[in-house]
Amino acid sequence: MHVAIIGGGLTGLWTAYYLLERDPSLKIAILEKEIVGFGASGRNGGWCSSLFPASTAALERLHGREKALAMRRAMIATVDEVGRATSIEGIDCDFAKGGTLSLARSSVQVAAARAEVAEAASYGVDDISYLDDAPGGALGASFDPACARLHPARLVRGLARVLEARGVQIFEGTEVLDYSPHTVRTTRGTVTCENLVVATEGYGATLPQTKRRVLPLYSLMIATEPLPDSVWNDIGIAHGQTFTDYRHLIVYGQRTADNRFAFGGRGARYHWGSAIRPEYDSVPRVFEHLRETLVDIFPQAADVAVTHRWGGPLGVPRDWHATASYDAAKGVAWAGGYVGDGLSTTNLAGRTLADLITHTSSDLTALPWVNHSSPSWEPEPLRFIGSNLGLLAMNIADAEERVTSRPSIAARLMGPLVGH
Repeated sequence: MHVAIIGGGLTGLWTAYYLLERDPSLKIAILEKEIVGFGASGRNGGWCSSLFPASTAALERLHGREKALAMRRAMIATVDEVGRATSIEGIDCDFAKGGTLSLARSSVQVAAARAEVAEAASYGVDDISYLDDAPGGALGASFDPACARLHPARLVRGLARVLEARGVQIFEGTEVLDYSPHTVRTTRGTVTCENLVVATEGYGATLPQTKRRVLPLYSLMIATEPLPDSVWNDIGIAHGQTFTDYRHLIVYGQRTADNRFAFGGRGARYHWGSAIRPEYDSVPRVFEHLRETLVDIFPQAADVAVTHRWGGPLGVPRDWHATASYDAAKGVAWAGGYVGDGLSTTNLAGRTLADLITHTSSDLTALPWVNHSSPSWEPEPLRFIGSNLGLLAMNIADAEERVTSRPSIAARLMGPLVGH
């Protein structure tokens, strides 16, 4: 086998896709414990955005201005690349590039929105604008055109079908027990390969080699019954648009192709020892909080039934800085640490890893996330205490701003720890 890929999510699938573009003769196997797209790739909020976990300002401090801007340009271009690839391959995933509305619902949030627009203008890369007329009774909003709405499960399954038609072997129900350079040991036998790609994202916490490289943080979602077009016209969210606001405990939503709200957010706690279990996908308290938050933002949703609830873990590196890396001497590549911004970043990772593995020098291989090494997470109990205190701090920050009408001190103190 030329390339073995651990993980049947979008990182692994896009890597296989672009490897075959560079060399159609490659023999590639993808090893997946469950089914393709079982993890965050198939369960996310459907934002194909230009967001990168570390802000442009944080990247500038770490890598310099030109490198930071190169990363920003690459992320913006990636949104269109996902649209191009899915169109060419006939993957029906409801891709619609409508941009993101970030609602400002208080004076503090208005100031944050205007500051974000001004910062983006200072870099001269983004086309983010401020809107005085915003949906949901918001005081204003920023609008970033570099985002598309899509159906993630359709994307991942469609991409898998394209790859299988081109000879990629996808082994679902195949748990990886251990790996080393050129060898992967699974429940169904051992695979030998010239190059190995580790594409496990949050599930990397279940493997000894990557247990402290990434922290699995749960994000949960709800979806409503379809709403009539007349209600959507009143709400003010168009097809293809995604939305959020400037609270610190992140929420995210979209108008789906069949006119539902798909709405999610953080709020579920981190579990001791980076545990990942099916029962953690469902937290009634968080689901109810999401419903109440959705109604708070859009009162038109007050009597709309919630028909679907789900969740799952995403991957968080210690410095909130994603990476696409390759050790040529060992023939081992890995990518991840997207902190929930992976629907587009996985595509950039796939193209970058394909260039690295085939020893192709390109603009992508010069990006600052290439071969970035994040520090390991602390051992328990420090990891448990720190992660859940961080969650508490974001709740406190939102409450602080509601009470004081001033930017949160707690959020400012947390900023450097969450990639800002």
